Amino acid sequence: MTDSASSSTSAYNDLLATLTSDEGITVGPDGLLVHGTLFAYFAEGELVVEVPEARASDLLARGVAEEYSHDGHPDRNWVKVSDAELWPELAHEAHDFVGEPAVGGDS
Repeated sequence: MTDSASSSTSAYNDLLATLTSDEGITVGPDGLLVHGTLFAYFAEGELVVEVPEARASDLLARGVAEEYSHDGHPDRNWVKVSDAELWPELAHEAHDFVGEPAVGGDS
């Protein structure tokens, strides 16, 4: 394992330790879930997160994140981030976004 890969893996493990103390967050085989819904995962040394479309566009425009493609097709709200210092902030944003109740869900 290269130093970069080792560092990324260590940063992801630190993120897991921090986030899994929050209620409703679990670690599944695919990544981090909130109430059973995937919101972030680790792939090829980067954190992939689901954020609101406007936030994804902002991160892409500023070069903070790269577009994430699944099976060759871009996933609208999913971006990948290599800077591990940003992972906690973006993982929390993804958690809040995905963990929100559906509009009208309580009515």
